[in-house]
Amino acid sequence: MARLHIRDPGARRALIACAAALLCAWPVAARASTAPPVPKGAPSAALEECVTVGTQAERSATFAGEMTTVAGSARMEMRIEVTERTPGQLAYHTLVAPGLGVWRTAAPGVRVYRYLKQVTNLAGPAFYRAVVRYRWLAAHGRVVNSATLRTKRCEQPSTETPGASTPAGGSATGALSPAPASPLS
Repeated sequence: MARLHIRDPGARRALIACAAALLCAWPVAARASTAPPVPKGAPSAALEECVTVGTQAERSATFAGEMTTVAGSARMEMRIEVTERTPGQLAYHTLVAPGLGVWRTAAPGVRVYRYLKQVTNLAGPAFYRAVVRYRWLAAHGRVVNSATLRTKRCEQPSTETPGASTPAGGSATGALSPAPASPLS
């Protein structure tokens, strides 16, 4: 094996520093290249649109979930729940409104099931996100697999204008209105 003779102490220190940096970076690069890939057909949940301008009635959020068939499943079902957190709250809570939190079943034979849910009349200031639940069922209704994902949040700014007040006995939050959902399969 050949030996490298470096007489300049500054060059020797620079070479040692470069070698040390390469040795430190090598495990990080090895871990990055061996990271498990996202499984093909893994379910996904997304905030598709967040409308924050206009009056409260014009504000909306559109959430989407997508799933594909898995081995042993005959049916796929998805449920989108909308959660809200106001600035004074530490945790999100599930909102109750017609059409939310209902299991939706894909049509027979569908291999990729995508479901969109839009909610309107969002109050502010508040954060909204969806919890999307997935389940794959065997022919006789037994659950073969299940998953739960959360979307990114939709931040709604305050709807109050300077000098505006809430009607006596009223609420500043308003009523959540789910728009008709559209299953895309």
